[in-house]
Amino acid sequence: MKKFMDKDFLLQTETARVLYHEHAAPMPIYDYHCHINPREIAENREFRNIAQAWLGSDTYKWRLLRSNAVSEGCVTGSEVSSREKFQYFAESLSRAIGSPLYHWTHLELQRYFDCDLILNGENAEKIWELCNARLQAADMRAQGIIERSNVQVICTTDDPASDLKWHTKIKEDGKCPAEVLPTFRADSILNIEDDGWDAYMRYELGEAADMDDVSTMADIREAIVRRLDYFAAKGCQIADHALPYMVFAPAKEYELDDVVGKVINGKGVPSKLAMEQYKTAILLFLGEEYARRGWTMQIHYSALRDVNSAQYSILGHDSGFDAVDTHNCAPALAKFLDALNKKGHLPKTIISSLNPADNIVIAALLPAFSGTEALGKIQQGAAWWFNNNKEGIEAQLRILASISVLGNTIGTPTDSRSLLSYSRHEYYRRILCNFIGNLVENGEYPADMKTLGKLVEDISYNNACRYFAF
Repeated sequence: MKKFMDKDFLLQTETARVLYHEHAAPMPIYDYHCHINPREIAENREFRNIAQAWLGSDTYKWRLLRSNAVSEGCVTGSEVSSREKFQYFAESLSRAIGSPLYHWTHLELQRYFDCDLILNGENAEKIWELCNARLQAADMRAQGIIERSNVQVICTTDDPASDLKWHTKIKEDGKCPAEVLPTFRADSILNIEDDGWDAYMRYELGEAADMDDVSTMADIREAIVRRLDYFAAKGCQIADHALPYMVFAPAKEYELDDVVGKVINGKGVPSKLAMEQYKTAILLFLGEEYARRGWTMQIHYSALRDVNSAQYSILGHDSGFDAVDTHNCAPALAKFLDALNKKGHLPKTIISSLNPADNIVIAALLPAFSGTEALGKIQQGAAWWFNNNKEGIEAQLRILASISVLGNTIGTPTDSRSLLSYSRHEYYRRILCNFIGNLVENGEYPADMKTLGKLVEDISYNNACRYFAF
């Protein structure tokens, strides 16, 4: 029987162990997609206790608590103390056998708190005291955690209307050990079907772009260009787009103006076709702008958002009540990429689906739109969200290796709101090295450790640096 989560955790072969310890583990982190609040970094946030650090914004942990019949007041509310919330989590975690959350939690205990204890209800008090004492150290404040994690680049997620003041402060202070860059998250512009879209376009995006009126497609394009210029001046080089499903429904300019005009003037919500036409036009325009600027376009889809309407009405978005959706996005995705490619305006693009059935769909598209601008110009995103587990990561690696080129992948982002989540990169790298190690030990790839070592180092970090030209 193997020891629980020892130094060779998940590494089943000698090849895997050498690849991880000598090549993957020392590599820095390029976190090209996360949801960390830049204010936490700018203010070098200090955590009062481990419950605040762990349970304050981690929807994975919230979902675990709810699944163990813990009341919402004890999850996101104020019915109990932080110590009691931690106790609920410790007791719930013991039941999460096979869950990546169980592994992530103990990796965080080991790497950040020098704690090899197993978290459960019985020793929760001891771990609570140990972690809280450790959190008092300077290297456990926000910027210290970033330095301890060997993070070189952090790309946050930022609304187009944001003034990016916290990024400015981080830059001016010059104390953060990582380069912290904004990401242009265009959802607020794209989601014409949402309540409040009209007010956002007029009063938030319009004001941020210093425009008196935003009421036509031409106005929207002008506002977008102005905001892209602003983000570029702040170092932005990546844009992000969360879609329920991929769209491709081209329309005439007068049709688009009609849709925009009706919604802007409060004359009803757009039809499904009108919504798809608008989103298609905006995405195509954005794609051309990104290509012109040398930016990377991220597209992710098939998340079924806020399925619990009662809890959504209380807690709002991003509260842990999402699920996996199913759509046939292949035709629309191919047509979208082709439309930009025909005009010579296809940017570097990362495509992710929350539905694991789409792995082969996306992987098969990558070589069809390769280019000389970057190695692996069109990328399949790493196993994401509900797929970010041992089986999900292995499945994504296996399919990518089978029908595309695994050696060109840019690895994984953190995709988290928690600064302690950088241990997820270790989790990914261990699984990656084990996957490659098994191929070698099975005689499916030569035991050329020089080539293999470089391959692992590239996937872990170097490919991302080259891809984003950092």
